[in-house]
Amino acid sequence: MTDSAPWPQPLDGTITPRFAGPASFMRLPMRADATGLDIALLGVPFDGGTTNRPGTRHGPRQMREMSAMLRRVHPVSRIEPYRLCRIADVGDVDANPMDLMGALDSIEARVAALRAGGAWTLAAGGDHLISLPILRGIHRAAPGLGPLGLVHFDAHSDTNDSYFGGSRFTHGTPFRRAIEEGLLDPRRIVQIGIRGSLFDPEDMVWARQVGVRILTIEECEELGPAGVVAEARRVAGDGATYLTFDVDSLDPAFAPGTGTPEAGGFTPREAQRMLRGLAGLNLIGADVVEVSPPFDAGGGTALVGETMMFEILCLLAEARHRAAA
Repeated sequence: MTDSAPWPQPLDGTITPRFAGPASFMRLPMRADATGLDIALLGVPFDGGTTNRPGTRHGPRQMREMSAMLRRVHPVSRIEPYRLCRIADVGDVDANPMDLMGALDSIEARVAALRAGGAWTLAAGGDHLISLPILRGIHRAAPGLGPLGLVHFDAHSDTNDSYFGGSRFTHGTPFRRAIEEGLLDPRRIVQIGIRGSLFDPEDMVWARQVGVRILTIEECEELGPAGVVAEARRVAGDGATYLTFDVDSLDPAFAPGTGTPEAGGFTPREAQRMLRGLAGLNLIGADVVEVSPPFDAGGGTALVGETMMFEILCLLAEARHRAAA
């Protein structure tokens, strides 16, 4: 693709060195709004929902820096997302770190505006609470959409009811709230890689009772990546589906820079295989969350997070291109 191409294109690392130029997601142009875009890459620097180790507010900035390592073409599928769709970095949500509910409103409003402007969103967090206002924003822009399916990579179910005597909005509660608000169809939710010790034996009883399909890491190991993909596709079905990827689904040997690491997780290669197997799903948006640079100053976790973001971008670009055909 030449410099005169009408669609936004990343800086070419063979022309402009990857250590030079502005830091943006995938080295794409920065845009103030969604005008003319198919997919908007959005930073959500917010960690007001964190219950223990903060720092994910710094995730989008480091992920932008590390995304300079990525190139244009997927190595296996050969998808070139920037040829399929008009994609740009639309900057960050202005999320007030001193006002949790106000920040959620700001995230919802920004996503709704981007969607109303024609762009699907691929967001970089931020803690996992950001998925809730993103889902709200999607529905606000398309009120007749109906409850979405969800493919959810994580070490944790994030369906707790509350923390600290009644705090209902934390990074451990977003999908319970989303189900209660009718944003998600629990029978079309699959959670992949769940593991780690529990606060209580009943921690995930509610999720299972309402129909969420929870694939523990032990079941994932038994099924293998191909089996996990088959089950995810079965649960999500043909309906509109959101994809969320928490980097703590990966083993902390590969992604130590996260707020709630859990031993015994996926390797990046296993995660890539599973994401690639989701090609063809009716995806309409996605996020990658919980990259916390203070716990991995060298940027390795951000690099893994950006790599997963590129995998998802290829899926989303293909889905958007297919939807527009």
